[in-house]
Amino acid sequence: METPITRCGHAHWQLSPMDLKDAFSRLDETNDKLFYATDRFVNHIDAVATKTVEQIIGTLITEENPVILDLMAGWDSHIPETVHPSEVIGLGLNENEIFRNKDLTDFVIHDLNENTSLPFPDYRFDAVINTLSVDYMTKPVDVFHEVGRILRPGGLFLVTFSNRMFPQKAVKVWKDADEEGRVILVEEFFDRTGIFEKPRVFVSKGKPRPGDDKYAHLNIPSDPIYAVYADKIGKDISREARPSIHISYGERLKKADLEERKRRIQHTLLCPYCGEKLSKWAVPENPFSQTWDNDHMYVCFNDACPYYVRGWDFMRNGVGCSGSYRLMYNPEKNNCMPIPVHSPKSLREGIVDK
Repeated sequence: METPITRCGHAHWQLSPMDLKDAFSRLDETNDKLFYATDRFVNHIDAVATKTVEQIIGTLITEENPVILDLMAGWDSHIPETVHPSEVIGLGLNENEIFRNKDLTDFVIHDLNENTSLPFPDYRFDAVINTLSVDYMTKPVDVFHEVGRILRPGGLFLVTFSNRMFPQKAVKVWKDADEEGRVILVEEFFDRTGIFEKPRVFVSKGKPRPGDDKYAHLNIPSDPIYAVYADKIGKDISREARPSIHISYGERLKKADLEERKRRIQHTLLCPYCGEKLSKWAVPENPFSQTWDNDHMYVCFNDACPYYVRGWDFMRNGVGCSGSYRLMYNPEKNNCMPIPVHSPKSLREGIVDK
């Protein structure tokens, strides 16, 4: 078992699930080269989530003409046109997929679970990206340490993931954790190396699924995207810090227009943010430990409403908790307010009519 690193007087990863004997076991322990020999020219996340990954990469890689490693690469590295790398090297297991990757200038076939040593010299890269594959690493701390070795001081390591996986190849500790717990796991991978700055987290969830997606009719939100990232210790302090990630959704109304819509809401019963008809909602006897005098409210249940969608990012990245809020109109007091929700299904049982 590893000895915890103590920083600022606090011991990290006490009683960590990573230290359980079978934490990194898998249902399928056969050679990974056999499993990944099958070509999979498919999108592992929906189009909205894919765009989010591109925006995250485009925001965080700020170096001019950077040298980038795509760790555990497939047929798409998700590098946007706003980034102008001098080199992009892919490391993965499926030669056909990597050969088709238009972002790569070169590639290496290499099994990280068989050999965690990366075949590159020290300080080779400005940025390393790992997209939708950290859940398959059987020795993640060793791999993260190697990433630190090949990064230049101040170089970026960006890990993004969603809630999809190949369950037979995902490690047990990952499958056993909930989505918030997986964020904590990746933070711990960084922290155990001792060679990265404190990792930062960005979460994007709750956005509407694309209309042409095969699951759109099920009213399931777009695939969530979690980003955990950190710079290697030793960066030039004169260099600007990496920007915060801000991914906009929907057109923001001018304040005057929004206020005018709110003033008319008692007559229109339309959401001021999206223009959709509000649903009549029966007030529970004791909602969220708060009592209201009236029997019903009007709530916007449009899952594409910018107010609701942006709420997921605000609550997780601004406040540090999981959830969002919907627009609620109180007809007795003629005012609007947010009402918290923890999932797209929250509060729907109280809908009287639409």
